[in-house]
Parts: sequence; C-alpha cells; structure tokens
Amino acid sequence: MKILVVEDEPKLAGFVSKGLQQAGYLVQWAGSGTEALEKAASETFDLILLDLMLPGMTGIDVLKNLRAFKIPSPVIIVSALSGTSQVVEGLDLGAVDYIRKPFEWDELLARIRIQQRKALGSESTRIAIDDLLIDFITREVSRSGKPVQLTAKEFTLLEYLIRNLNRVVSKSQILENVWNMDFDPESNIVEVYMHQLRKKIDKGFETSLIETVIGVGYKFSGSKSML
Repeated sequence: MKILVVEDEPKLAGFVSKGLQQAGYLVQWAGSGTEALEKAASETFDLILLDLMLPGMTGIDVLKNLRAFKIPSPVIIVSALSGTSQVVEGLDLGAVDYIRKPFEWDELLARIRIQQRKALGSESTRIAIDDLLIDFITREVSRSGKPVQLTAKEFTLLEYLIRNLNRVVSKSQILENVWNMDFDPESNIVEVYMHQLRKKIDKGFETSLIETVIGVGYKFSGSKSML
C-alpha cells in the first residue's frame, strides 16, 4: 500500500513516515499542499493522510483540487483543529475519515487497515490465489497450509504483484511502486527480491505462481477468491 503523508511539520512527518515504513507501507512525504497535489497528480497513491493546517494552500484547498482533477486516492484527514466546521467540510468534499491530533499510533494504523479492507472490495482482509492464502492485515502467508515467512519488503512486493494479478509488470513499475525509485539499469534489487519471493512461494510446488516474462517483466498468475 502506497501512502502520501501531507504534513508541514518535519518532525511529525518523519515520525509518521518511519512508523508506516516499519509497518510495511511505501511512504512519500509532502510538506505543503502544492507539493501534495504535484505528487498526487504524477503518481498513484492508495491513501493520503492530509493535515488541514498547511501553509499557503490549506488541506481543504487540496481536497477541492484532488476532486477537481479527479484524483481518486482516498483521504484521511489528520488534524489538530478542534472545531468541526472544516472537518465536516473536508468530509463533504470526499475525505473518507478523520483522526484528531494528537493521535494514538495504533488508532492510526487501525484506520489505515479499514481503508485496506475497502480497497479489497470486501470486509474480508484475506484472499486466496489458488492454494496461496494471504492476510493483508496480519501479513500472514501460507501455501497449501504451509506458512511462508516474508520480510516486510517481500510482503510489499507480493501485495503489488497481487494487485496486478494476471498482468505483466515491468521492472521499472516495480521499482517505482515498491521501492519508490526511478529506473536504474545498474540496480538488480528487483531481480534479487523476485528470486527470494519465488523461492519462498514456488519452490517445492508443482505449479509456479510467479512467472518471468523475458524482456518485459514479471507476472503473478492464478485465480483469486475472497475468504
């Protein structure tokens, strides 16, 4: 899951970004409303955490522009505002949730998990791809009943592949969406992680779920069902 943190206070933004990264999320930070719009217009984010009290362009202005530009990323308002008028206006403009500063870290993660469930199109957080079972909240993975131990980055890579199930994704797309990196022909980080992921998921099984499409990229194939 790729999250844009829109917060003008660097220390708080750093704390939130680091915590989300440790939780396995891909995170970018925007320190102003203008920067947030530029990032949201040029990249796809699964969720935006938006402060309302921003210098220059306010959070409300950001919401108005997101909708005007038809940017569909769901927005959670994260604000210290004690009044309700701006929060209500933000929700009316399409924000999906609101959390007040200072917030409990576990509460923020819980609100994010709610959006993950909605993104899956079901109240369930568990899916099956053939005999591979994935729980996006607990981050537990198993195949044919055998637990598969993944690192945080391996799980993020798996999640991205599953979101593009039965579609070929290129190395540059993986770098951008999993590592937030531009294409680097000298880097073999994608190949290394794909090798590790394939070894953990496919080794010892008759059917391979991960396929290398030579000269194009990678494809995760299978039939998906919600559990």
